[in-house]
Amino acid sequence: MFYTYLLHCGDGSLYAGITTDPARRLKEHRGGGKRGARYTRYRAPLTMAALWMSESRGTAASLEARLKKASHAVKERLAEEPALLGDLIKLPEGAVYTPVTPPVEQDAP
Repeated sequence: MFYTYLLHCGDGSLYAGITTDPARRLKEHRGGGKRGARYTRYRAPLTMAALWMSESRGTAASLEARLKKASHAVKERLAEEPALLGDLIKLPEGAVYTPVTPPVEQDAP
């Protein structure tokens, strides 16, 4: 399985990414260094705001690209209600994204 996620950053921005292991990826972002994305390195604290599961890397990457192009207001709404994904973002025909509960915050270092 592949996951597309939104991270809440300390500066109020939202970062979109993909992974096969959401808990590990969140730890990598929070730990900074080379494993975390350059964008999130100086924007801590980070919390996973929303998470969607899909069956292929291509499907997950497609959603990531759409999220990166979405307005901040749309991303905030999705962070509040991930199930609204299909209502707020134009999805590829036949693509299935299942909302998943993000990793818990106490996993922070």
